[in-house]
This record gives sequence, structure tokens and C-alpha cells, in this order.
Amino acid sequence: MKRPAPRQPLRFSTQTLLLQLGVVLLVVLLSGAVHAWLTYERLGREAENQALTLARTVASDPAVRREVQAISREAGTPPAPVLLAGPLMAVAEGARTRTGALFVVITDETGLRLAHPDAERLGEKVSTDPSEALSGKEVTTRNTGTLGPSAGAKVPVFAPDSDTVVGEVSVGYSTENVVQSLARDITPIALTAAGSLLAGILASFLLRRRLQRLTLGLEPEEISTLVHDQVAVLQGVDDGVIGVSADGRISVFNAAAQRLLGQPDLAGTPWKQAPVPQQLKALTLPDAAEADAVEVIAGARVLVASARKALHRQEDLGWVVMLRDRTELQHLTRQLDAVGTMSTALRAQRHEFANQLHTIAGFMSIGQHQQARDYLARLAATGPLKFPVDQAELLQDPYLQAFVGAKGVEADERGVTLRIGPETLVRGQVTEPQDVTTVLGNLIDNAVNAAVAGSAAERWVEVELLDEPGPDGGTLHIVVADSGDGLAAVPPGGAGSPSETAAGAAVADAVFAEGFTTAALPARAGGGQGLGLALARQLARRRGGDVRVLEAGTPGGPGAVFMATLPRTTADSSGPGTGTGPGAGTATKNTVGEDNHA
Repeated sequence: MKRPAPRQPLRFSTQTLLLQLGVVLLVVLLSGAVHAWLTYERLGREAENQALTLARTVASDPAVRREVQAISREAGTPPAPVLLAGPLMAVAEGARTRTGALFVVITDETGLRLAHPDAERLGEKVSTDPSEALSGKEVTTRNTGTLGPSAGAKVPVFAPDSDTVVGEVSVGYSTENVVQSLARDITPIALTAAGSLLAGILASFLLRRRLQRLTLGLEPEEISTLVHDQVAVLQGVDDGVIGVSADGRISVFNAAAQRLLGQPDLAGTPWKQAPVPQQLKALTLPDAAEADAVEVIAGARVLVASARKALHRQEDLGWVVMLRDRTELQHLTRQLDAVGTMSTALRAQRHEFANQLHTIAGFMSIGQHQQARDYLARLAATGPLKFPVDQAELLQDPYLQAFVGAKGVEADERGVTLRIGPETLVRGQVTEPQDVTTVLGNLIDNAVNAAVAGSAAERWVEVELLDEPGPDGGTLHIVVADSGDGLAAVPPGGAGSPSETAAGAAVADAVFAEGFTTAALPARAGGGQGLGLALARQLARRRGGDVRVLEAGTPGGPGAVFMATLPRTTADSSGPGTGTGPGAGTATKNTVGEDNHA
């Protein structure tokens, strides 16, 4: 037997709509019932007051008072025909017909009827208790008598010349008339209730549509699951995530984004006013291409940023900006590049060293001992290993020797002569090899590129280094010049590149802007171009130094001259802690930006 398919639960919006309709209907019914009851009570009180007024009028009539007193003094009660033709009957019926009352009854002091609309009831005792009225009190009543349900009043009749109660007058109005009056008044009440119900239904439907639009048609369980998933994903990934809502405010700023950008949680901040790099804001411009990624420098980090448009069923939800940290990757890349460079240089020098040993062995084998001694003396003067760097002997620090020598090998392969300036004097030893590598490597690589691209026949790069002792560590001064065509020849492909007539100070500031490149082709996204000088300057300024342009150079050479100042990067070689210093033995270790050519 096939089981029936389980019933699908109603959607939350449908449940909400039904609940609202039920509440509206209940409120309308209760309001209508209360209003009808209050109207019924009001009409009943009006009937009682009207009956009381009529009863007082009849009871205070002097003729009625005299006639009732006269009948009360007689022994027994007159027969019904006499009462029917008497004056009391005429007064009571006249008042009843004029006012539309259900009945006007007059009794004696014992409660026997002296006037009644039904002639057969004359001389009989009234059907309701007259004791309160006969005791001198006025009362209003709602009860059912011989003529049906009524709202009435009982008023005592006093003797003309005393306060003696000789009878009572009972007046009643039919409650059926009250109900008829209520039926007439209930029509606007019903119309009002119906209008309120329709307004409530319309408001419920509008609220349902707004709720569906705000929740994107999701059920509460789905929203709860999404919130848990969002928290787990956003806080569990190493990538920075920034959500920008359609109204231009930051809606998501996860912990990774806070760490990478060095900012607190910026959720709720207008995106245009957020303290984030301008390149990130440019990614969310209407004409920005979603596929393009940019490299951004944030403090000492190099970030790759991309942005995607967020859509849900064609509804614009804003932007999602992703941040990925490339700093560690570039650290490893620079280390591998430096190791490769040094390996190439060492292989070449090993071959040269082997040739030198063969030469010495040849001299010894043919008995030319004096020539062998002279050859060894020349080797001792110049060193057994020789990098293609002019005046390399001016560098005494082993780290600088190895690093500049490796750069000399790279430059020599590209047809550029790397030389050490004659004013070079480094008496201390490098204690911050990573920072020195970042700055010096960028300046040398940029100079080599400029020399290769230049129009001068002789291609060269000259480096001068000078250390200045200080109480907290020595300051290393670096000056790098080249034979290129200078900064005025920067191609228009560089970001922010000035024209030849705008060279000078404008160029000196422009080359340090993120994205500026002197490459023949524009910097590609993620290619590492356009960040080197910006990163080098930021690094130097964090240490209290700077990187600046001394000369912009001229077309045909000589080229630009850059100067860097790096405080607290060297130590006195004669004091404690001399030798290698922190990391000095890792000559191959480099940091971000050595290939990030400006």
C-alpha cells in the first residue's frame, strides 16, 4: 500500500499571514461585540430613564393622587368595569399611547391594579414585586411581565395632603424596541468592522510581501543556517572578506580583513569614507572590471585584491571584496631567486677556481715554482673568487659582498656593469639583512632595467654605500645611479607617469606611487610590478629613514640617482655582537619587493 506523501508545512510568510488575519478578525469581532453591548446598555438605560420620567409625571398628577387615595380608603377594590371606566384608566392609557410605552400601570397600596392596558388584568395583583415602590422608593427595572420583557420604572404615589404612600405607578418600555433601535445602530458598526477587517487583510498582505522581500524569500530556519554558515566561513578563512551593501555601507568586515588592513571592525561605515586603500574602492566603481585584480600595499604586506558583484535573483546586493596575502609567498620567492642567483654565481666561480688550481698544478709540474708563487700572490690579493663587480673589495661586510656579488652576476648576464663607487665605506656589519635586501635589491634591479632600456653605449650601474654609527645602531646610506635615460623618459604606460616637460619634482613623487612602473608594458595584475619603490619607501620610513630621488636624469644618460637612508641596520664591527649579526649569515635571504620594479 502506497503511503500518502507527507504534507509540506506552511511557509513562514503564509503562517504569519494567517496569524495576522486571525488576530485582525478576532479584534474586529471583539470590538464589534463590545460596541454592540455598550450600545444595547445605553439604549436600555435611556428606556429606563424615559420610563422613570413618565412614571413620575403620572404619579405626581393631582387627579391621580386623589383618585388613588379615595380608592385606598374604600373597603375592597372597585370591580373591573368600574375601574375600566374610571379616570385612572383614562390617564394611564392616554400617557401610554402618547409616549409609546408598553404599559402604564397604577396600583393601590396593596399592589392591586387600578389601571392596566389589559382590562382583564384590572383588580389583580401585579406580576412584579411592588414593595420597594410602595415603601416610598423609586426603582428602575428590567424584567419580564405579563406583557413581555421590558425596561421600566416604579414610582410611589403619595396622598395629596401627606407623605403617605397610597399606591404606585409602573411604566415599562418593550426591550424589543430597544433591540430594534440597536439593529438600526448596528449597521454603521458592522460597516466599520468590515472596513477594519479589509484594511487589516490588506495590511497583512503588504506586510507579507515586505517580509518576503526583506528575507529574500527564505524561511527562518534557512536564515538561521545562513547566519551560522556565514560566521563559520568568514571567521574561518585566512582571506580577508569585505562586504559592501547596495546602499554603500560596509556590511561585512571579517577578522582576516581587519588583520591584513590593520583596521578595527568597520561594519556600518560608509564605504567611500572607510580608511582603506583607494585601490580597493576603485574596484567597486560602476565601470570596474570584475576580473581585474590589483596588488595593494598595506603596511608591510602585499595584498592581492579582487571584487565581485553580489546578485540574488537579479537583485543587486552590493560588492564582495576579497583580500589575499602574498607577503609570505613573495618572501619564499625572493629567497629562492636569491639562492638560484648565488648558485649560478658559485658554479661559475667553482669552474674558475678549478681552472686556477689546474694552472697552479701545471706550474708545479713543469718546475716553474717562482711563477706559481707569483700567481698565488696575485690570487691572494684579489681573492680566490671574483664576482663581476668593479671595486668589490671596497665592501668588507660578508653579507653585502655576497648580495652585491650575486646582483653583479645578474647584471653581467644582461650586459650591464655593476660597480662600487669610490666613496663606499661600510665599517660596521649589516644587522637587518631583510630590510637592506628589500631596499638595495629594488634600487639595483630598477637601475639595471633602466640601463638596459637606455640609449647610452656603455651600460653601467654604480652603487655607493656608507654607514654612519649611532647610539641605537648605525645608519646605512645607499646611493644608486645608472646610465639610463632618466625618469623623464618614463613611458605613458606607467601609472601616473608625467610628460617630459613635467619631469622633476612631479616625477620624483610619482615614482613612489603604487602601480607606477617603468616597464615597457603596463603592469599586469599580480605581476609584482609597480610596488617595489613604494614598498621600499614605506619600509625605510617605518625605520625613520627615507627613499628619494636625488636626480631625475636626462635622456641619453646619465640616468636617475636614488638615495636610501636606513637607520639601525648596521652595528660596529669592533663592539659586542660583531661578526655576522642577525641573519647576516643568510646572505640569500631576501624580502618582498626585490623584483617589484617601479
